[in-house]
Amino acid sequence: MKRFFDIMAALFGLILTSPVTVPVMILVWLQDRHSPFYIAPRVGRGGKLFRMVKLRSMVINADKSGVDSTSADDRRITWVGKLIRKYKLDEVSQLWNVLKGDMSLVGPRPNVEREVNIYTETEKQLLDVRPGITDLASIVFSDEGDILAGSSDPDLKYNQVIRPWKSRLGLLYIERRNLFLDVEIIILTAFAIVSKPVALRGINKILIRLNADSELIQTALRQEPLSPYPPPGSAEIVQSR
Repeated sequence: MKRFFDIMAALFGLILTSPVTVPVMILVWLQDRHSPFYIAPRVGRGGKLFRMVKLRSMVINADKSGVDSTSADDRRITWVGKLIRKYKLDEVSQLWNVLKGDMSLVGPRPNVEREVNIYTETEKQLLDVRPGITDLASIVFSDEGDILAGSSDPDLKYNQVIRPWKSRLGLLYIERRNLFLDVEIIILTAFAIVSKPVALRGINKILIRLNADSELIQTALRQEPLSPYPPPGSAEIVQSR
């Protein structure tokens, strides 16, 4: 049922968003005469690599810098890329991966191989399902770039203050996933673009209903500054990549 829903929704989504995505693709090409797409290697279900399609928001060869986490002030982001990232248009192109079966509409976000290689045994459960375009963490940390802005080591900060909670939200989703929850998350993802506070209140209600632990519920409200915390399955805060 989930796979059928993914296919129908992905087809509808690609058609519905084409009046916006096609002009943006042309703008990306015009700025430097290179492909508007960035093919990003990611780790999918079962630990298998797949090619994730994204609208390119950075300069050519940006991935060769060795930095996986992107802050809002990253100089590799182009002027069109800022628009793409603001409205999450780089995620829309991933509907193609949903059609192919690499991804689902909802599921833990796929990660690069370098980050997956440092997963704890507990976090490796995130690879038991198809990765998704959106999930609970995508809404809670939709401002990931702003969180990492100004950091001398965005990758380390990501692993210290975002990854611990992102992984916990992903593991909770896997444990309690169902089609109704998927629809809720998709609706809240759309709300997050217009009003993140409204979306966060919706996430809060979901977490309470799913009997999430109080610390995760409080953190997901995003009312307090994020502090370094151990990833699930570990007692120690990440000190290096």
